[in-house]
Amino acid sequence: MRTIGLVGAISIGVGGMVGGGIFAVLGEAVSLAHSATTYAFLIAGLVALLTSYSYAKLSVVYQSQGGTVTFIDKAFGRNLLSGSANLMLWLSYLVTISLYAVAFASYGATFFEHKTALLNHILISTSIILPALINLISASFVSKSESIIVGIKVILLVVIIVSGAFYVDTSRLVLAKGVEPLSIVVAGMIIFVAYEGFELIANAAEEIKEPAKNLPRAFYGSVLFVILLYVLIAIVSVGTVPEAQLLEAKDYALAIAAKPALGQVGFTIVAVAALFATFSAINATIYGNSRLGYIIAVEGELPSLLTKKKREIPFMGIIITLILSLTLANSIDLTEIAIIGSASFLLIFFIVNLSAYRLRKEIKANTLIVLISTLSTLVALVSLMYHTYSSNPNAIIMFSLFIVISLAFEFFYGRLIRGHFFNRKYKDI
Repeated sequence: MRTIGLVGAISIGVGGMVGGGIFAVLGEAVSLAHSATTYAFLIAGLVALLTSYSYAKLSVVYQSQGGTVTFIDKAFGRNLLSGSANLMLWLSYLVTISLYAVAFASYGATFFEHKTALLNHILISTSIILPALINLISASFVSKSESIIVGIKVILLVVIIVSGAFYVDTSRLVLAKGVEPLSIVVAGMIIFVAYEGFELIANAAEEIKEPAKNLPRAFYGSVLFVILLYVLIAIVSVGTVPEAQLLEAKDYALAIAAKPALGQVGFTIVAVAALFATFSAINATIYGNSRLGYIIAVEGELPSLLTKKKREIPFMGIIITLILSLTLANSIDLTEIAIIGSASFLLIFFIVNLSAYRLRKEIKANTLIVLISTLSTLVALVSLMYHTYSSNPNAIIMFSLFIVISLAFEFFYGRLIRGHFFNRKYKDI
């Protein structure tokens, strides 16, 4: 039964994007794009908007909980590419959990006078363990509470925009000399992870009313709304706060951006809201990723261990997500996590755009738009990798490791285990 209207579908997309990402990556954008941070958010948003076209066309024809997984399988069949891409998607969500956890720790640490590495690890770990326990106890609480929290996050961002608009110094928004165009593009690609959540609409396609009309509207509407929101946040942040202050507090820059208009009270309100926002984003991502792992395992592309449920809760998926995200979040710094997360989703979206091109006749897609979408994600990914190669080689190594793990797992698991031992009964689950 279809129960989600257009507003509900848009809310899913906005909620997926306005998670903890904007709280985590604003400072990263400023450190690279400086006065052109607004353009960085706009460029990243345009890449997301182009890709949403492919998602909209694919979602109307292939309505499934699997979303991205289903699209790739339909386009390429069950092979090394599709299996590796699906595993890569699952791993990418582990990275976003880590990003939100590190952001949670950054904002949480502002309430402590003495900041230590141990405190940082405690805050990171707490922000992942508690949501995992909530998911294990009550999945319905996650789904019911998320829409309320999303509304609070959007209202908070609007308050920052409206209150800060009167304090914007437009001279700070003028493109500074020495800022290279590539740096602006790269900044946009590093923060791209803040836009990736629109694809969650595809996972709810079977429940959306009048899908042929409402799915495209939901994809485009949610992305356009978030582009506007992020661009305005960037204008207020860069236009009201000296760049040196934003860079000094890079990991909690959004709280600093609230100070000119709202003072220390504003800083505290945003810091508290960031804790709730990142916590809820981790909660929702664990919820979604454990079910994504279940779907991929049902298809035979992950071990059947991930199909184990208790009270309809994929508990093994939650536990494995917990262990792996804890390891990542406590091992990698915020910049590296943002780069790896953005690169991972750009790669996945490139493959989805390729899928749309391959299925363009079936989904009645415009060939030129799909080609532009495909090229935009490819150019974005290459630009990010080119810059990162010299500025942060560790991030390149980690991202490459993700790809190697995905390919190797699919090759060996697919050849040596799934082909002989996969229980076909899962096909009908």
